[in-house]
Amino acid sequence: MAADGPAPAQATGARRLRRIALSIAALAVVPLACGSCLVRELGGNFTHAPQEWREALSPAARRLVEQSFADLSSPPVDYHTHLVGLGDSGSGAWVNPKMRSWLHPVLRVKFSIYLSACAVEEIEHADAQFLDRLVALASEGPRPGRHALLAFDRNWRADGTVNDEESEFFVPNDYVFAVVKRHPDLFSPVASIHPYRPDALAELDRCARNGARLLKWIPAAMGIDPADARCDPFYDRMRELGVALLSHAGREEAIDVEEAQKLGNPLRLRRALDHGVKLIVAHCASLGEDEDLDRDDRAPASSFDLFLRMMDEKRYDGLLFGELSAVTDCLRDRRPIGVLLERTDLHGRLVNGSDYPIPAVNCLVWTKSFVKWGYLADDERELLDEIYGVNPILFDFVLKRRLKHPTTGASFPASLFEANPLLPI
Repeated sequence: MAADGPAPAQATGARRLRRIALSIAALAVVPLACGSCLVRELGGNFTHAPQEWREALSPAARRLVEQSFADLSSPPVDYHTHLVGLGDSGSGAWVNPKMRSWLHPVLRVKFSIYLSACAVEEIEHADAQFLDRLVALASEGPRPGRHALLAFDRNWRADGTVNDEESEFFVPNDYVFAVVKRHPDLFSPVASIHPYRPDALAELDRCARNGARLLKWIPAAMGIDPADARCDPFYDRMRELGVALLSHAGREEAIDVEEAQKLGNPLRLRRALDHGVKLIVAHCASLGEDEDLDRDDRAPASSFDLFLRMMDEKRYDGLLFGELSAVTDCLRDRRPIGVLLERTDLHGRLVNGSDYPIPAVNCLVWTKSFVKWGYLADDERELLDEIYGVNPILFDFVLKRRLKHPTTGASFPASLFEANPLLPI
């Protein structure tokens, strides 16, 4: 957790080099078993169980945690928490077999790192171990909050047939509903429905009846064009039901096909907004570039800048929101987090999310960079690293609460980490 990040001017090239370096590193560790020390160092480099946080943390780290909760008027809300599994419990959850095959060594090592980050030690009990770990993380701390628990639909073709070959993983809506029923104090259900499905409207109605008021998409991974007119009936029904959309925008690192990346252009989500659907842009589109569809030449532009352009359009006040998950990971440079801190006029339209298990992946956590850039004090970094070792979700929350703009001193307000009154949860 002590690596340095790229300077802003070098960010684009550095990201490309980082992807190459990570691929080479992955290939280098192919012979290692999933439980190896190196995989653990890259994945879940934890020191204690979440239940041990009071005893495990130093007095200074406990004070930092407690200070981060002190000014909240209500429990915190995490709008972006993944539920995943392998289906061993009958959940119906599924991961593409290529992720578990040494014929795809980079994907196989990536899978091993995620297992480690999720504290899954027995593959035949992956569903239960993932869920037990998530419940422990969510329920431990000074003030347990509420987590929006995400289903995740398959990739569907334009003709309405399933495309499992291009699907990364699948989490059924019913699995999310079952987990929420078991832990109603911790989780709220987030459905995932591909709009090209033949039963899309019927499934949307069913999920809304079961309490889902939020819908999750990753357009590039799922094969959804948010600007496609075929989505219009789906958007209209979402608006009628009061269901909001949580959609990834910007580059999606799980997808290697460049053509699919175009589906993540934040400007393509305008169609949902223009149908009156409330939209939360995951990660504030803080990674990658997209075509500027507002220009005749469609010149490439920062996805983050396209998101900001939409946020600045008055017609989207009360409809468009941004979400902070993953904006602090090592794949992103310092500009997005600096702008988001500095733009206090946007803070009322930002919400927090962890994107768990992402903050549990040790190789994505580079706290030293924030010290170097002036957003974090060095003594705070050491305490945050200590918190990570016990509870990475708590770490992610405290990190964002401690960040301060190096010039203006602006920080994210407590209200940003609570339920936004304009959004369902």
